[in-house]
Amino acid sequence: MTTAIIGTGNIGSRLAADLIEGGVDLLLAGTDLAGTQALVAKLGERATAVTVDQAVDQADVIIFAVWLDTTKQLLAEYGDQLSGKILVDPSNPIAPAGDGGFVKTIPADQSAGQILAALVPANAKLVKAFGTLSAESLGSASRRTPELAVGFYAADDEAAGKTVAELITAAGFDPVPVGGLDQSIRIEVFGDLHEFGALGKVVGRTAALAAL
Repeated sequence: MTTAIIGTGNIGSRLAADLIEGGVDLLLAGTDLAGTQALVAKLGERATAVTVDQAVDQADVIIFAVWLDTTKQLLAEYGDQLSGKILVDPSNPIAPAGDGGFVKTIPADQSAGQILAALVPANAKLVKAFGTLSAESLGSASRRTPELAVGFYAADDEAAGKTVAELITAAGFDPVPVGGLDQSIRIEVFGDLHEFGALGKVVGRTAALAAL
């Protein structure tokens, strides 16, 4: 199985480091190939810098570590080329509020996961994952002891969810499913299972299961 991350910003770079430490070989693609190559040089031999075209062509699992609108554009651009692949959405639909906080950029009762689920091509499987924790927590809480931090995920397809759960484990977190993509809103910013939602912190399995 070949895994790619499209997007090398805060989330993409932190997640890449976690996965590589867990033994996962990665294709990394960004808008700036030179910048991606510089990141790959830091990450080591398990990382390979590629173009977005190459990532889409070669990967079986693609993690879109980009903003929601960018993911929507990529789904429209590549269309049927994504058929048969597992697509992972960590996005949180937020923007700066101007007062130091953030506001949701889509209606309060909608989730990025459900929006994207309606846009993925036939035979592609979408999984919501890796967006419940901030970039900082992806770095600091990975492989936490004595109890692993939980990485929630949502999937309609059981096999796709299992594949992504294995990546969550490799990244140093304890995978906990929350249900189908209709539960995505719970693991996005302001959702009750998000680090910045009702949980208010990174949690282990015991607290996570109690919150479910």
